[in-house]
Amino acid sequence: MTTEVSTGAVVYRRFNGELQYLLEESATSHFWGFPKGHVEGEETDEQAAEREIREETGLHVHVDTAHFRQEDDYPLPSGNQKRTILYLAEVQGDPVITKQDVEISHIGWFNYEDAHMTLTYDSLKAILEKANAYLTDQDAQ
Repeated sequence: MTTEVSTGAVVYRRFNGELQYLLEESATSHFWGFPKGHVEGEETDEQAAEREIREETGLHVHVDTAHFRQEDDYPLPSGNQKRTILYLAEVQGDPVITKQDVEISHIGWFNYEDAHMTLTYDSLKAILEKANAYLTDQDAQ
């Protein structure tokens, strides 16, 4: 059994006094999730996450690998295993998003409640819950 590895981030911004999360709908499998993709060659998880976010959204971000890391493991229909590693990445202001049409059908910013309802998989909802708790705690300090 082979394990495929993808990395990405819970991309967020502080906008109009609230935390907002960037979600995208896959053009091929029609699920809502976070920007992510496969690690290529000798890339580090951080490099792959930043490249994938840039390719899928046009955003240049720095992922925070030091303070937040969540893994989502699940079986693929092929019989292989999939491991997705997600970090945090903050975006400043209201940048222009350029979605990668071949992979992404819809993309947008969502407040926590709407993001939680929009995410397709419970495992991603759990990661959003942890990210939101972490960010809310950081804001309180």
